[in-house]
Amino acid sequence: MKEKLTDFARQTSLRQLRAMGAVARTGTVTAAAQLLSVTPPAVAQQLRLLEEALGGVALLERAGAGARPTDAGREVLTALGRVEAALLDCSAAIEALRGMDGGRVAVGVISTAKYFGPFALAAFQRAHPKVELRILVGNRRETVAALEALEMDVAVMGRPPEHFPVERAVIGDHPHVIIAPPGHALAERRGVPLGEVARETFLLREPGSGTRELMRRLFTEAGLPLGGETEIGSNETIKQAVMAGMGVALLSAHTIAAEVKDGRLTVLDVEGLPVVRQWFVVRHRDKRLLPAAQALWDHFVRSGARFLPRAAEDTRPAGRRKR
Repeated sequence: MKEKLTDFARQTSLRQLRAMGAVARTGTVTAAAQLLSVTPPAVAQQLRLLEEALGGVALLERAGAGARPTDAGREVLTALGRVEAALLDCSAAIEALRGMDGGRVAVGVISTAKYFGPFALAAFQRAHPKVELRILVGNRRETVAALEALEMDVAVMGRPPEHFPVERAVIGDHPHVIIAPPGHALAERRGVPLGEVARETFLLREPGSGTRELMRRLFTEAGLPLGGETEIGSNETIKQAVMAGMGVALLSAHTIAAEVKDGRLTVLDVEGLPVVRQWFVVRHRDKRLLPAAQALWDHFVRSGARFLPRAAEDTRPAGRRKR
């Protein structure tokens, strides 16, 4: 029985169902042909193919006023109604996507970008209230994997992937600094050599984090081994651990602006720092952006920079801040 149902689903076409619906509505093959703008033999053939797909079950019976559906025919007409309704819903959804009256966008926000990304997305939502946003927050590895799998339309990140083709656009500068508690022994010094800082215990993010990769590269390229490491899974916990005196950390200046301004953290004045990278909005080159997603891309390119924290002033090392 299951195989027969599968055959019916595979062999039945929308043209056959619509031929059946037209005959049931008009009462004759000739009138149905006129309604569908085809010939009567064409309608008769579609009805025959439909009945054959159902194992020869009669769908219409003759009556004084013309053909009328059998019990089986009424089941087919119910199915036709559901199909037509689904097609109308699909058409309305596509029109919404085309006309920017709605639509859905999947946007990836790397975890470090959560300090400005939500503000940029909130501004976009105010301008496009009918667009549904699906926001995916993760570390760099998770975000890149979702981007490669075409699971998101656009992503905000610090370093675009290079192992698959992407389109990218710069949002703005992304400085990275080394932070310590205000009473740290290096807090009041100027131009601290990187080698001296390397002797400190560093608090770092989990594998797959872009900040962790940047820190590794910074010290590896300088030929400096670290004195010690403690892995912590989030920027917020790292900041709290630094305040508690557990060590120092290399973090995005955009994540620590508030704590530095309040005096809970200090930025060490280290030679060669800050490391200034850039924020990007990125998409897979094979991902075709529908109007809603294209509008979000344009929003980040045009206005994204104004949502970045004022890191240049608020997180400048103490000796370099304007007084």
